[in-house]
Amino acid sequence: MSTTVDMKQVIMIKQQDVPKQLPMQLSIQLPKQLFMQLSSRLIKKPSRSLKAFLLGALLLSSLSGFAAESCHLERDVQAGSYSEIEYKRMEKIYAVIGDEQYAEAAVSLNELLKRTKNNDYVKAIAHQLLAQVEWSRERYPAALKNFETAVELNALPDQTHYALMYQIAQLYYADKRYPEALARLDMWFCEIPEEDINPLAYVLKASIYVAEEDYRSVLTAIKSAIDLSDKPKKSWYEVKLASHYELKQFPEAAETLEVMISHWPENKQSWLQLSSIYVKLKQNKRGLAVLALAYSNGLLDKKSDVLQLVSLNQYLELPYKAAVILQKGMDDGLIEKTEKMLTQLGDTWYQAEESDKALLAFGEAGKLANDGKIDLRRGYLLADSEKWAEAGIAMNSAIKKGGIKEREIGDAWLLKGMAEFNTNEYKAARDSFGNASRYQKTSKAAMQWIKHMNELN
Repeated sequence: MSTTVDMKQVIMIKQQDVPKQLPMQLSIQLPKQLFMQLSSRLIKKPSRSLKAFLLGALLLSSLSGFAAESCHLERDVQAGSYSEIEYKRMEKIYAVIGDEQYAEAAVSLNELLKRTKNNDYVKAIAHQLLAQVEWSRERYPAALKNFETAVELNALPDQTHYALMYQIAQLYYADKRYPEALARLDMWFCEIPEEDINPLAYVLKASIYVAEEDYRSVLTAIKSAIDLSDKPKKSWYEVKLASHYELKQFPEAAETLEVMISHWPENKQSWLQLSSIYVKLKQNKRGLAVLALAYSNGLLDKKSDVLQLVSLNQYLELPYKAAVILQKGMDDGLIEKTEKMLTQLGDTWYQAEESDKALLAFGEAGKLANDGKIDLRRGYLLADSEKWAEAGIAMNSAIKKGGIKEREIGDAWLLKGMAEFNTNEYKAARDSFGNASRYQKTSKAAMQWIKHMNELN
């Protein structure tokens, strides 16, 4: 998983300008190629120091004691205010920050904190601004410490207070300090009014669990995000889908894909994945139905997609449909007319008992072949259809090209002789039967033909 968060873009604004939306929107991208996609794109778990681990454990254990009735309580915080001197100092500090003079701003903010004794509201604002300044200077531990202090003072308005709590969780996550991120996020969930909880918070929670490879918890969090949103994002369903894959919950993965297809029917990958899952669940007919519908909707635009549909039709003993799809793929230029593909087309038409179409495909394949194997097969089909003149030409081509087994060479001479006999080319037929008689497998039959010809004369 790749998650990029430019912490230099942390919003630096006055308290009255804090947005109503959560300050940083974090998205997770977990594309998955069938069953292995998730694990290859996850952030690897970093090694943690014992201190960091213990800190995370302590934070989590402290949260485990939260009772439901102790959460979502109304904060009793009085509206803060500046003195005239404090206001002027803050105004200068905002101007310095706006000019990106961060070192100077840090000095001024620290001086302000030293001078401010009894006004927790001003101290909280100063710590918030100092945190943003330190983050811009890439002094991340100091930034987080000041953010934490701004929250601990519990003096900022609700909107700002909760936004900072959420931002702290995001920053810990961006710093790959996942236990601390989860602890801070759970504190935010507990303190913020329930009606103000945003689906993106559950997405952040899911992303933390993804980093920890706790996929069952990922599912709980991402389902909450989906249920809470009027328009869930596609990437959220992708997280849900990938987690089902990782847990080998394939029926649930299929249900998720069905929902995704209903929302985003133009997404080819969802159709392919759903078909593959049905096949894995041994529901081959449903797998074929899904893939066939995607094909009829014009979504299968790659050779591999079409060949997958062809193969599934063949597996379910539907050779005619398979042949029609394969033929169209070639006619449309999606599938190259190579010897291999033309041979497959010929085989498929033959399985569908469409001999003439099979012969056309084998004829094109034979022209591209360096050996006589395809011509030999075509010759058998032509002889079976009593198309003797064409059969003779095919067998002659097979013999000349070579590359066929010795026993097949005898068959080719014998069938060539039969074709020549049936087209009244008796001298040529006698020669062909003579050649066939030199091979053990066809010797007896060839001698019988020669005897028959002698009796006719």
